[in-house]
Amino acid sequence: MLSYQHAYHAGNLADVHKHALLAQALDYLTRKDKPLSYLETHSGRALYDLSGPEALKTGEAAQGIARVADWFGPDHPYARALSAAKTQGPTAYPGSPFIARHLLRADDRMTLAELHPTEAEALRAALPGADIRQTDGLQMALSLTPPEPRRGLMLLDPSWEVKSDWQALPKLVGQVHRKWGVGVLMMWYPILTNGLHRPMVRALDALGIDKAVRHEVAFPPAREGHGMIGSGLYVVNPPWGLDAAAQELGARFATLKR
Repeated sequence: MLSYQHAYHAGNLADVHKHALLAQALDYLTRKDKPLSYLETHSGRALYDLSGPEALKTGEAAQGIARVADWFGPDHPYARALSAAKTQGPTAYPGSPFIARHLLRADDRMTLAELHPTEAEALRAALPGADIRQTDGLQMALSLTPPEPRRGLMLLDPSWEVKSDWQALPKLVGQVHRKWGVGVLMMWYPILTNGLHRPMVRALDALGIDKAVRHEVAFPPAREGHGMIGSGLYVVNPPWGLDAAAQELGARFATLKR
């Protein structure tokens, strides 16, 4: 959706959930001395200024990473990416492409889709030399799988503001998994007060993929009337240790007052 800009939401509690587990997955995958592919369908701009007018307007980062950064010790891969972003500015926050670039190795391959022209331009500035496609990410997911190297991870992270995404994403996950059976697929979705996510979650579960886990966390709304009250990840072929890391992170989220 060309009107969506993640700068208003960067660093919120959903980002913490998504980015911490993405970093954990990539950290494990890069321990093996074999190259991998990283693909992302909705990349955003990779770096965000949490002191910018967008972040200040919503207050989501203040209720998010600003509150919970101490959940992650300095050796946690998410904490390492947060520290790396700070070299770009004291209030810089890393989006998922920056986290991936920081954790991937020189012989790994990263391909990023971002349709919004302004966001794509900022993405190119943040990650010079990266393979960035100004194209529809869902179409790219199908056209580039299976990738080379075949070992790798795809992050599917739409804004969910396009109504058709709620029906399209479960179908896409099934299609990509059939084409790329060894790929790690991570799909993020919001948990909403209006329950719009529930049929989509049922459709994911109905895929019947044996090696898949679904992890959800709940949290207070960032402001009065805000409709997002939680975050979910559906992961196909989760790397070793990811489920335990998700349970540990979930226990942290359970301490937040609602």
